[in-house]
Amino acid sequence: MHRLKQLVGRSPVVLWRSGSLPPCVSQSVRLQTQGPMEQFGLKRFSTAEATAETRDAGKLREKILTMETLNPHVKAVEYAVRGPIVIKAGDIERRLQQGVKQPFTEVIKANIGDAHAMGQQPITFLRQVVALCCFPELLDSPAFPDDAKQRAQRILQGCGGHSLGSYSASQGVECIRQDIAAYIEQRDQGIPADWNNIYLTTGASDGIMSILKLLVSGQGSSRTGVMIPIPQYPLYSAAISELEAVQINYYLDEANCWALDIGELRRAYRAAKQHCQPRVLCIINPGNPTGQVQSKKCIEEVLHFAYEENLFVMSDEVYQDNVYSPDCQFHSFKKVLYEMGPEYSSSVELASFHSTSKGYTGECGFRGGYMEILNMDPEVKAQLVKLLSVRLCPPVSGQAAMDVIVNPPRRHEASYTQFTKEKNSVLGALAEKAKMTEQILNSVPGMKCNPVQGAMYAFPQIFIPPRAVQELGHAHRALQRLNEAARRTKLICLSADFMKNINRAFQLLLN
Repeated sequence: MHRLKQLVGRSPVVLWRSGSLPPCVSQSVRLQTQGPMEQFGLKRFSTAEATAETRDAGKLREKILTMETLNPHVKAVEYAVRGPIVIKAGDIERRLQQGVKQPFTEVIKANIGDAHAMGQQPITFLRQVVALCCFPELLDSPAFPDDAKQRAQRILQGCGGHSLGSYSASQGVECIRQDIAAYIEQRDQGIPADWNNIYLTTGASDGIMSILKLLVSGQGSSRTGVMIPIPQYPLYSAAISELEAVQINYYLDEANCWALDIGELRRAYRAAKQHCQPRVLCIINPGNPTGQVQSKKCIEEVLHFAYEENLFVMSDEVYQDNVYSPDCQFHSFKKVLYEMGPEYSSSVELASFHSTSKGYTGECGFRGGYMEILNMDPEVKAQLVKLLSVRLCPPVSGQAAMDVIVNPPRRHEASYTQFTKEKNSVLGALAEKAKMTEQILNSVPGMKCNPVQGAMYAFPQIFIPPRAVQELGHAHRALQRLNEAARRTKLICLSADFMKNINRAFQLLLN
């Protein structure tokens, strides 16, 4: 405050360049300067007078941020998961709530894997621990089991001021990082995990974006290329557009249950080398939106390819608990990497991601997640910590939820029976729905769907009859003629984006 008074006394112009000061500030300035503002050459007038003078001068203030001045990389971002169709669905939903009659009574949003929004019930133990962390007074309540209280107390002891409302370290609460490392070590059957390589994130998406920021560099033909599977989760293409990296598509083999073919990886890599520098290989296992679970042999081939071509591997493993096919098993990329021997495990750079949003908990709203980083240069790791520090820390409540997932009740603890029952119920229901979805889609004429081995999605193929394709071609040409006529007559004009999307749709259908 003393410093502020000094500044006000010396230079009132710096604090308020135009218009009038709020009454309390104006009075403060007069007291400090021992006189009215007019004697310092400042004109006082009301907001209305200022507006009138501006208008009289014929100068209307232009907006700084317009579609013309907007960052072009933001405009290039496309994220269909929350795109125009979802916005339209929200409008319809609001009209239903207002009593507008429709030939249906509800809108079912199947655009995103939001389990609780679709009726999945939360896991009791997770909510108990988070509730205790949020309101520690409940630790004295007999309504909560001892194992939930013990976990909550441990988490709170790791928080500043023993409060979930404090900032954590940018990498996350230390004891939670230690619990994650212990979980990974158990999951991977004894392969060691160092908690110093664990970073808590705001969902898996935050971690993926942070790693891509580190990797994208260069100009022209040396610009970073990022290899992503097609079909893909739109986060990847959106992040690549925002960071102005080069997207390298490799296509999953639909005829082989969406398997990842190493020959296709090599084809995509060689083609991309002509115009960029491929540096990153992104894997989603189990697959989103294709539902495949990669075999151990496939993972070995992928890691060998990354080793040969010196690629940084990003393994999105948020659906690691969602495996439904009895013939499939989840293998972490880290475990397979270590089993390939020290030549690979000590050199291939790997970032693996997990989240509270999927699995059997479906806690999307907590925005909890983590990433494990292997073989990253120590100086680059310091830069990563700096980058993470800019956003201070992930939500600490989400960190607490993540801790419960990696540190669930054990056999001898009070909550084990109920927890196991709820977990198996959720995963069993998802497996049943996966099978049912596959069967229903395959029963529809003109549709074909591969078995849903894991994750939470099916990606069917739709066969369009030749006559329908022909009619669509006629409609496409008619739309083009209409748009051209509109441009000439200036009566109406379809937007360029609309025509671009129409063209894209018809090309997909006709090819």
